[in-house]
Amino acid sequence: MKDTTQLTEGWSLRHGDALLDARVPGCVHTDLLAAGVIPDPFVGLNETEVAWVGRQEWTYTARLAHDSAHERTDLVFDGLDTAAHITLGGEPVGTTRNMHRGHRFDVTGRTGELEVRFASAYDEAAAVRAVTGERPNVYPEPSQYIRKMACSFGWDWGPTLVTAGIWRPVRLEHWSTARIARVRPLVTVEDGTGRVEVRLDLERTARGEGRPLTASARVAGTTAQAEATVTGDGVVLRLEVPDARLWWPRGHGDQPLYDLEVVLAGDDGPLDAWRRRIGFRTVALDRSADEHGTGFTLVVNGVRLFARGVNWIPDDVLPSRVTPERYRTRLTQAAEANIDLVRVWGGGIYEDDAFYDTCDELGLMVWQDFLFACSAYPEEQPLRGEVEAEARDNVVRLMPHPSLVLWNGNNENLWGFCDWGWEPALAGDSWGEGYYLGLLPRIVAELDPTRPYTAGSPWSGSWDHHPNDPAHGTHHSWEVWNRQDYAEYRASVPRFVAEFGWQAPPALATLRRALPGERLAPDSPGMLHHQKAEDGNGKLNRGVERHFPLPEDDFDRWHYLTQIVQARAVAAGIEHWRAHWPVCAGTVVWQLNDCWPVSSWSAIDGDGRPKPLYHELRRVYADRLLTLLPGADGPTLAVVNQSAEPWHASVTLRRQAADGTALHRAVLDVAVEPRSVVRLPVPAGAAPAAGSAKEFLVADADGLRALHFPVPDKDFAYPRPRYDVTVEPVPGREDRVDVVVSAHTLVRDLLLQADRLGPQATADRGPQTLLPGERTRIRVSGCGARDATDVRSALFCVDAV
Repeated sequence: MKDTTQLTEGWSLRHGDALLDARVPGCVHTDLLAAGVIPDPFVGLNETEVAWVGRQEWTYTARLAHDSAHERTDLVFDGLDTAAHITLGGEPVGTTRNMHRGHRFDVTGRTGELEVRFASAYDEAAAVRAVTGERPNVYPEPSQYIRKMACSFGWDWGPTLVTAGIWRPVRLEHWSTARIARVRPLVTVEDGTGRVEVRLDLERTARGEGRPLTASARVAGTTAQAEATVTGDGVVLRLEVPDARLWWPRGHGDQPLYDLEVVLAGDDGPLDAWRRRIGFRTVALDRSADEHGTGFTLVVNGVRLFARGVNWIPDDVLPSRVTPERYRTRLTQAAEANIDLVRVWGGGIYEDDAFYDTCDELGLMVWQDFLFACSAYPEEQPLRGEVEAEARDNVVRLMPHPSLVLWNGNNENLWGFCDWGWEPALAGDSWGEGYYLGLLPRIVAELDPTRPYTAGSPWSGSWDHHPNDPAHGTHHSWEVWNRQDYAEYRASVPRFVAEFGWQAPPALATLRRALPGERLAPDSPGMLHHQKAEDGNGKLNRGVERHFPLPEDDFDRWHYLTQIVQARAVAAGIEHWRAHWPVCAGTVVWQLNDCWPVSSWSAIDGDGRPKPLYHELRRVYADRLLTLLPGADGPTLAVVNQSAEPWHASVTLRRQAADGTALHRAVLDVAVEPRSVVRLPVPAGAAPAAGSAKEFLVADADGLRALHFPVPDKDFAYPRPRYDVTVEPVPGREDRVDVVVSAHTLVRDLLLQADRLGPQATADRGPQTLLPGERTRIRVSGCGARDATDVRSALFCVDAV
């Protein structure tokens, strides 16, 4: 049987004349941090102080001594970042130039010092650029010339920390006769029967050539098994699982997973084995044309879905630090916010298997980008061969996961070619189109025909339409954040909104950790350094000013209002687009997470703390949603039911005065079929007068609430908010308290910023609006004993102007 030796110990990193202890997997930055050579680049302005790291060569060394009776020994790297020259005992082993694929080298009988020397990514990119010529890029960094995580060169939410190192596991594999080189399980379902077509490729030693071997496969817990004799280098095994339990996205059913095992054996017993978990489900992408344009609807197990999605970026700009536990924490946060789709964005990485394993278990559908983003990419060598090898590696690695539902060719490059001035600058040079419309769809069709592929995001489906045409395919909505009020999200109904978002700063405790000792202000040095978007603060301020007076010299108020506007903006878009299902078939918010502490579009900040937006996602992505949509003829009530059960809603509409006086009450009985939406005009008597600064509308049903204010907050006649606060201990839990807030007036967007009570404190609720006489109970964990005075200092709401 094949033996494996993990090479995690005994590594050193050369730094000048010194040898520093190195951790593998890891990277240069983490090793230099551990040795005290560099400061934490996430703190203050330190990012600029460590820029030199990415411009140097670095060498890792370890002593390699092994004694094996096997015929063959392979040195296997799951990930090298990025351009590396490898020697063993002073003799060459191989070279690499791609962070996103694995490498295997025959080192049979060889021992001595193993040396992995990494060139500067900038030097490698320059060498490639000298061969291919210039290509345009949104950012002034050379990410398109090297197959490396693009956002390590910086992004409009990320730092420039250009990594190098052995970032994924490395091992020795000792084997004889033959080994399993590749397994492609094509998993389908037909008439209730699960089918697995296992396509198995072998590699043989010289002695193993021509020997008949036996390959077998079984699905644990079932009677499905198959066996075949292998005389060449490959075989196909077919298994059937009667009455297979279907894997469903979360909210639509369960996520049963089956263990698939493949064993290769010779005359003397097993030689190698391969094990993964699979799930039975069908997935299709409906891109049919209709009276509204060209659709883009995911269909899982025959059920058409409105995708409730978020975009995912690397959870750390030093990705080797992201553990399986961290993946599970972040993805569990997503599932608990009623998210059912995670798009792995093309400027990051193909994530670790632990990411996809967790998505399988939680029922989170994965939209996987191939790794191209916001740049024109040369299609010449040496890049073309690397792109093909990388795509083949990762399609095969990821295809067992039932959570993976879509392959996507690139992020914004087809759009960029049309609108960002690339075409004249390219003057006929290649820019990636051949990848997205040729190479990648061919690879997916060859290796993983069970899943749909789309050429890009955004993409209208063909050059017959503009790539970002909202009526055709996927759409990225960025004009609103860049130039408009968030109310403009309601001006159109795209077929599928694959990116849109609004910025806000991170939690206060995150800022205090990242900017120690700084007097916080929107334009303080650290705040500006941790704001990477072009005119980011200007856009934040304009977003606030459209609704509230911009606070002067009151950072706490500015911080609260920017976070509230972010939550409201994203909610406004989702509520509008969900109300127009099935024309609009999904929203993918930019973005779920951050890779460091920064003002960004994220719902969860760089320290893992949820922003108010996170709690709003949980509300607007719930199976059932009430919303009031403004319109020229008055507000419309939309009752959204994404569950599999019908919803009979008794909706109470109340027109109220700002001072709490009830002006009108009406009850509407609404029957909503499963996965359907009902839109009704609000009766004339219940609707506030257009432009009224003294009336608003409340809709309630089954514990859900929607609000409609006819004018911006700065023009509304809010009373001075008055409320009582009490703190109640939670029996048996010294680390938890219940905060009870009782309103005497209208209290709009009441928010408890729990991290102000302690860095580890969390609250179970986000912003909420209380009417006079209402109360709310907020569970706070991790804050210790607190009194009402402490809590009041952490409570914010919309104040009277």
